[in-house]
Amino acid sequence: MNILVTGGAGFIGSHLADALLATGHHVTALDDLSCGRASNIAHLRAHPRFQFIRLDVCDEKGLCDVFARDSFATVFHMAANSDIQAGPRQLNLDLNRTFLTTFAVLRCMKQHGTASLVFASTSAVYGEMEGPMREDAGPLFPISFYGAAKLASEAFISAWVANCGIQAWILRFPNVVGERSTHGVVHDFINRLTADPKRLTILGDGRQCKPYLYVKDLIDGMLFVWQGAKDRLNYFNLGVNSDTTVRRIAEIVVEKMRLSNVEFSFTGGDRGWTGDVPRFKYELSKVHQLGWQARRTSDEAIRLAVQAELTYRGGQT
Repeated sequence: MNILVTGGAGFIGSHLADALLATGHHVTALDDLSCGRASNIAHLRAHPRFQFIRLDVCDEKGLCDVFARDSFATVFHMAANSDIQAGPRQLNLDLNRTFLTTFAVLRCMKQHGTASLVFASTSAVYGEMEGPMREDAGPLFPISFYGAAKLASEAFISAWVANCGIQAWILRFPNVVGERSTHGVVHDFINRLTADPKRLTILGDGRQCKPYLYVKDLIDGMLFVWQGAKDRLNYFNLGVNSDTTVRRIAEIVVEKMRLSNVEFSFTGGDRGWTGDVPRFKYELSKVHQLGWQARRTSDEAIRLAVQAELTYRGGQT
């Protein structure tokens, strides 16, 4: 297939491009490089079935020009604001980069007859839900601007399926870790310990506890659901049946960096920032019944992510 990946130079988007090319597809990656990195796709530049276009997805004329030049069978819409903490500081950030990018993609799909969309959503749409988060739970009340913009995007995709005849897969990601990440707890802890190897500031009380999914497991799950779920509107949690505390992540980073006598300092409170959901658990029976499970546990995903980041930086592994 000829496939468009928005956010294709990003952390997850670049891994997705790798996997799609490995299975024989043609990939066009769009990215404005505000969060993505050219280095993430440098190894693909000479690939005969890959092209990269630097473009802001909110540039709807430029986006529709891309659709006009190529006939895409499927769009994997990965582009969004990836810095959830920045949302309260820039109130239009998630409106523009998370919701309006989705709207622009949908309009160009309709204009050019592209009938298949895979959308990267998030656990943040659930807000602070009691008990395991199920795909059919509701009503949903996000507590971050990021989660709100993703949920609004899901609603528009649902309406587009009903009114415009497309087929869609909505995939709700947990915390994703691994090589090429540009932010997140592993990234932040390594930065802080590189600057001061004797002291680590940890946001919250360190007891925040979430499932962490290794990026290659996520990509495997995305492609499995895309190929295996056949409804007009498909929606799945993708995750792992284990979790890791923030304090445990700090301990793994310290261990992998071969540091000793590191003092942990906690900022206090039950969460890291406004809009953070300090702990959650996915209900994964729907995707398990389809036939997919993550290969690595949450702790294994963290270890792989730390090792990959240190290798990238030339650190010790």
